[in-house]
Amino acid sequence: MLKSSGITLSLAVLAIVGALGIDAYLPSLQAIGQSLQADPATVQQTLSIYIAMMALTTLFAGTLSDSFGRRPTVMASLLLFAGASVLAIFAKSISVLMLARGLQGIAAGFSVVLSRAIVQDRFQGPEAQRVMSLITMVFSIAPSVAPIIGGWLQASLGWQSVFVMLSLYGFGLWALWAWGVPETLPAERRVPFRMGRILGNYAQALGHGPFVLRILGIALAFIGVSIYVSSSAELIINILGLSETSFGWMFIPMTAGMLIGSSLSRRLARKVAPGRLITIGFVLMLGATVASVIYTSLTDHPQVPWATIHLGFYNLGMALAVPAMTVDVLSIFPQMRGLAASLQSFVQMTIFALVSAFLAPLIFHSAQLLAIAHLTGLIAGLILWIIGCRMSPAGTAQQAVTGQGQKQE
Repeated sequence: MLKSSGITLSLAVLAIVGALGIDAYLPSLQAIGQSLQADPATVQQTLSIYIAMMALTTLFAGTLSDSFGRRPTVMASLLLFAGASVLAIFAKSISVLMLARGLQGIAAGFSVVLSRAIVQDRFQGPEAQRVMSLITMVFSIAPSVAPIIGGWLQASLGWQSVFVMLSLYGFGLWALWAWGVPETLPAERRVPFRMGRILGNYAQALGHGPFVLRILGIALAFIGVSIYVSSSAELIINILGLSETSFGWMFIPMTAGMLIGSSLSRRLARKVAPGRLITIGFVLMLGATVASVIYTSLTDHPQVPWATIHLGFYNLGMALAVPAMTVDVLSIFPQMRGLAASLQSFVQMTIFALVSAFLAPLIFHSAQLLAIAHLTGLIAGLILWIIGCRMSPAGTAQQAVTGQGQKQE
């Protein structure tokens, strides 16, 4: 079995399954359309269906793991992800590729939820925040590395090679968990799989106003990633006039910001009050997004790096704020963290799916519209978070934006 540091790294590698399934094949969207004789709007739906099924899965993934254990649920989902990737390799029509992408999304939803739930099983308080920040740091590498690797695979071997890589990743990760990662939810702590009780738990969580408003706030703080990832192919190739191997111009600033922010969040978790980190994070996110709106309003021909550099500062702020926000939200229901993590991920991924399916096709032809949509969503998220915290009883959550809580010892 792996040591604690190895288990933490395994959680981080598990958490990026969903991101790899999104980002690695983005440079291949146009080639897929040409190969399978599908128009751009139809090819875009292969991304949307992945995200939509991922969102649907997150709604019940944590609940299933609460009843049947974390490890068996993780391993089953990894086998499904790898198998669906194999199906995508041999897809001869866009409908078969959509089926494969939907199955991939179902599997990926488990990885998003269970990586967070397992952190809460093993760690508490500032230590949980530190581990969550480390996972976020590793998670942040995927959006930068995956499209670069995907772009080179596409240019060298064709779009099917991207799914070969994803299948190997899934099978390899399954072997890692089969060999080295123990169960973190013993049988005596599991919740019996009783539909009435499960539905009652969902009703309890969804009826908790502060919880609902805060998970909406987290989801909308993440909206810049949703907008720009969904629109990346159009932005890089058509608006900025770059090649399919040039996705690093967008994803490297995003990754750098996330890495720096996650490192700072991890180091400051025991020294700075969570509310202060959240406040600083939102200030950075808003500043970066306002700067993007101003830049895209002043030019008709946006250029790199100015058209994408703001994403680095935005992700830095998000990486400072979101780990503390997530720990805060999941602590509301300590006896059903899997369900709480499911609902948080479901809301976040549902908004991502809606952006990809409906909003992105309307705005991805204009850098200015992308920036305006980003700013609008971020402001809405901040407002919802503040309202949710004001509705909470006294405690850390209530102090989340004001930063008035006591520093961690």
